[in-house]
This record gives sequence, C-alpha cells and structure tokens, in this order.
Amino acid sequence: MSYKAFHERSIKDPDGFWGDQAKLIHWEKPFKKVLEYSNPPFAKWFEGGQTNLCYNAVDRHLADRADQVALVSVSTETNQERAFTFKELYSEVNRMAAILKANGVQKGDRVLIYMPMIAEACFAMLACARIGAIHSVVFGGFASHSLASRIDDAKPKMIITAEAGARGGKAVPYKPLLDEAIELATVKPEKVLLVNRGLTEYTTIQGRDLDYAAERQKHLDDLVPVEWVDSTHISYILYTSGTTGKPKGVQRDTGGYAVALAASMKHIFCGNPGETMFTTSDIGWVVGHSYIIYAPLINGMATIMYEGTPLRPDAGIWWQLVEKYKVSVMFSAPTAIRVLKKQDPAFLTKYDLSSLRALFLAGEPLDEPTASWIHGAINKPVVDNYWQTETGWPMLAIQRGVEVMPHKFGSPGVPSFGYNMKLLDDSTGVELGANEKGVIAIEGPLPPGCMQTVWGDDKRFVSTYWETIPGKLIYSTFDWGIKDDDGYFFILGRTDDVINVAGHRLGTREIEESISSHPNVSEIAVVGIEDKLKGQVAIGFAIPKDAGKVDTLEAELMKTVDTQLGAIARPARVYIVTALPKTRSGKIVRRALQAVAEGRDPGDISTMEDQAVLAQIKTIIEENPVKS
Repeated sequence: MSYKAFHERSIKDPDGFWGDQAKLIHWEKPFKKVLEYSNPPFAKWFEGGQTNLCYNAVDRHLADRADQVALVSVSTETNQERAFTFKELYSEVNRMAAILKANGVQKGDRVLIYMPMIAEACFAMLACARIGAIHSVVFGGFASHSLASRIDDAKPKMIITAEAGARGGKAVPYKPLLDEAIELATVKPEKVLLVNRGLTEYTTIQGRDLDYAAERQKHLDDLVPVEWVDSTHISYILYTSGTTGKPKGVQRDTGGYAVALAASMKHIFCGNPGETMFTTSDIGWVVGHSYIIYAPLINGMATIMYEGTPLRPDAGIWWQLVEKYKVSVMFSAPTAIRVLKKQDPAFLTKYDLSSLRALFLAGEPLDEPTASWIHGAINKPVVDNYWQTETGWPMLAIQRGVEVMPHKFGSPGVPSFGYNMKLLDDSTGVELGANEKGVIAIEGPLPPGCMQTVWGDDKRFVSTYWETIPGKLIYSTFDWGIKDDDGYFFILGRTDDVINVAGHRLGTREIEESISSHPNVSEIAVVGIEDKLKGQVAIGFAIPKDAGKVDTLEAELMKTVDTQLGAIARPARVYIVTALPKTRSGKIVRRALQAVAEGRDPGDISTMEDQAVLAQIKTIIEENPVKS
C-alpha cells in the first residue's frame, strides 16, 4: 500500500485501521469499541479491552525467545556492562514487583522513579506496569525544588532511586537531592527504595528507606501475577514544562500506547524481533519511555540502556556498541551528532556498522548541514522525525515500513498514520496552503498513544492545547512550520520562540538555520531579547569549528543572514563562544541565555551540565554589550 492510501485510511477509517494495528499486541480481553469520541477532545481507544504493558514487553516473549537478550545495560562511567535475557528480565521484574507489593503499592498508586540509566530503572518501570501502578519517571538531573513540585503533584506512595548517577567520570549524588525534595514537598512518600551503586556515601532515613539489594534477596523466587488493566488505565505520568511554572503531568493510557508503539516499530522504525535497538536518550524523557523501554521490548527486540557521554572513553563508543551488539535501529538527537561532528572522523569508519539499517534523529529540529554530514559519514539513511512528550511517538516521519519515500534534509517528513495534521493561521484559524507559514496543529481525535489529559487537570488540558486557535477545537503543537508542494513539513521553531522586531515576526530557528550554514560554525543558538527601540532583537551565540579564524566571523555571519533571510532578520550581535549552556541530556538552555543577555537572573539552572559556561557567556556580554 502507498503511504498516501495508508495515511488516508488511518484518518477516514480509524476504527478499521486501528483495529488492524491492535492485532500487534496481546489482549487478555478483547475491546468492544476501537474509538470512543463522544466527548471531544477526550479520546478513549480500545474501550472495554484489557491488556498489560509489562506482559506485552516481557511475558509474551518467553515462549519463543526466553534465552534471547532483551536488555543490555552499559555504563562507560563505571565500566560495567550487563545483559539480561527475556527470562532473566522476567525474573528481575517479578522481584521488583514483589518488593512494591510487599510495601503496599497497589493498582493505581503512583511510584516516582528518580534514577540514572541503570538496569534497575527498567525493572522499576516494568514492575509498575505489571501490577497496574502508575510510574512517574523524573530525570535524574532535576534539582530538589523541581523534584518536590512533581512529588506534590503525583503524590507517590513510593520513590525508587539510586544513591548516585555518574557523569564525566564523577559521581552525581541523587540521595541528598531526593531527601531535600521530600523535606520541601507537602506530600511525603511512605517508602524510598534505594539502589546502592557504591559511588557515594549517603544517609539512610530509618523506617522510610529500603535497601534494594536486601529487599531483592527476600523475593528472589517470587512470581507476581500480571494485573490486567483496562485499555484506558493510566500507565504513567511524565512531566513537561509549562508556561505557568507548574509542571504539566502528561497522562498516558495503556492499550492505545502499546498499540501505537508496536505500530511505530513496524511502520516507522522497521525493527524486527530478535534484532537490537540503541536509543541514546534518557528514561527521564519521553524518547526513553517509548524507545528505550517499551517499544523495542514489545517488539521482541533487545534494547540498550546507556549511561555515559558520546565521547567517553572516546568518540567511537556508540559505534563500538553498534558493532558489538549488531544494532539495526539507532535513535539519537541532532545535538549529539553535532558533538560527534567536532571529533576525529576516523571514529566513524573504525567499526563495522553493516548491521545498522538507519539512524533516526529527533528531539529538536535537524539542520541540513548536520544531517548531510552524518549521512555522508556513515552512509546510512538518516531519518528525521518530529514529536513531543504529549504525543508519545512520532507525528511526522518518513514511514519506511509503508513506503520508502525520498528524504528531504531539513524536513522530518510527512504526517504519520493517525495524525490529521493541519497548518493554520494562528490569528484566524484558516487552513494554509503549500509554502505558507503557520502553526502546526492536529485535528481531533488524537491517535492512540497520545496524552489522555493533564494529570488531575482536564481543564488545563483543554485550555492549554485545544483552545489556542480562534474558532477551532484543535490541538496546537505550538510550533511554526511550512509544508511544501509534496506535503513535507519543515519545522521553523516554537511559537513562543517567535520574536517581534519592529513589527516583523521572526522565528529564531530560521536565523539559526541560516547561521549554521556558514562553514566555520559548529553550533549556534539564537534568542530574542528585549530592545527599547525595536521591541525585540535577535542575538546569537556561535561556537566556531576553527577557533583560529574568528576575527571577522561575526561580520560574516551577519552577512550570511542578510543574504539568506534579509536585513530584518540580522541579529543585533553574534557572540563567538567556546561552549553553550546545556542540560545533561544535551539540550541548549535558551531561556538561560536570554535571561543573561537581558541582565536577569536565569533562575533554576540545576539541570545544566556545566554552570560555568553561563558565567563565561555573561562576562563576554558584559564586555561587549548589545547596542540598540
């Protein structure tokens, strides 16, 4: 079937289409109705059906692949590598589930997971799913105040943690941050289950803290029955930033999510049972939930959990793992590829990558120079895709399992099956045609796997996502985009990243794309800052490839923007810097850059990899201020 016919059927006949996709997973009780949409925008998928995420990810594979590797846990920080077959993973998940049950965790209870990228984090997520508990994974880099706000919102009965993570060869203590967060929180968990990795000293709170190794020993041979849950049962809450400062808990279902992930593995990622998938993200983010833990395992694949950087012990480590575990599907982020771009290219040809069929990239817009470079370097298809925490799986992609369509560098592709994507004028709600800039929106119902609502706040779900386009009840992605004559979408940046310069609206992403095309630019971030004369002006922060050739670089970059976008888009300044402030997952902290450039306090920067970078940039700006 052609992509066009496949996508069209998913929109016009959702019952028939998704009924077919639902055959990819196990249902303990058949569903009575594919889609219930009598109360827009709240969609209920596979109503009446009962299933379980853990059973689909682990138990059902025991008959055919019990001795196949299911999970590979690699830490280049601690030089540890552990592999678990499906049978061994089954045993570990049962032990973890038994610990939860023994400490009063029941179906519907929340369990907050604050852990580094270690195997026990995987056991914890699957154990929660096994017993019908709702997990909420919080990225290990979050500081106490951020963690406390999530504790108060989710109200977990138990928190699972480790005493420390590791980054760049140094221990990153988690336990003190967690203890402080619990002190700050209004709601207190009954128990804290702690994995002691032997990385740092820590204090135990008597009566509350449990040692995982000791608890595991008590339940070595326990088998915990699967809790069959309704398709609409909440599987997890994952917090994403909100404009109000209060975190939004994205709430996901069970059946729809399992079906969407299974379908995406077949039609987008083209992974096969028995193969290996390597996703370089963190379980604290949605990519880690979907494509480190659940989707590969549901699909009967081995999955690699990686703790470390792409440069430790050297820039060849990821490719070494591809060779060793015969990875067929790899999923990373453009930021990581730009990091590798600065390294010795010999690392890209040192290892046997013959097993790798494609490299998938998402998490931020993929610029054409980065895409072209990595495609040329490894000679594999580079498949961009675009999605959000809220959607749970890609909404724009080249669906190679349906039809291998041409790639267009700079575009994440065409709408994925199930997504009725529109390009709308943000002020009138009118649908736009090809090559017109508008807000990317999705007409309801959202397909399976997308968020059900905001945890505990249906009104916020509706007002935040569905009521921002005048006269329409339609989901806004809050991203600007254009669509070309062939239906390919191009992402131009967040609607809240749009700056108004003397009445002209400019997307900072467009300016970044322009500047990044200069041959001596390794990385660029552009933000809008307040300007008394023009309202706002754009300023850039560029890392050069060759630090010895920067005398005229700022002027050259201004000229590049003038030529490509026009003088109105020219930044007021482009600062040449040696590094950009990033989170530990590699995302540029643009809000901090903007705050420093405007002379404001950048606020909570606890998730930043190296806070000294921001101080250096602040000094550069003070010595070379922006002129109005």
